Amino acid sequence: MPEESIEVTVEDLATARDAGAEILDVRSPEEYAQGHVPGARNVPLEQLLRTPGEFPDGAQVICQSGGRSLRAAHALREAGVNAVSVSGGTAAWIESGRDTEGGVAQ
Repeated sequence: MPEESIEVTVEDLATARDAGAEILDVRSPEEYAQGHVPGARNVPLEQLLRTPGEFPDGAQVICQSGGRSLRAAHALREAGVNAVSVSGGTAAWIESGRDTEGGVAQ
């Protein structure tokens, strides 16, 4: 059986969010305050990397463009947590026309 992909689209994220998945935004608090996916919890990358085993299976990890979230998803998986990274990040979420919380979407 092939390994599940570690990256998902913003459409996949929207579906998972509607189903109650935890969304972890690994950007800095300042970036998060500028606008984030509704319901996302801010857990800066450095914090997540210190305690990756403390997060729930099925976590959807997002950053601004996908680089930090991919690193975080790999760390979570190495700690035994099933997690995925949102390809394109918050920028792709905004470009898709979806709403954000906090700040002003650009």
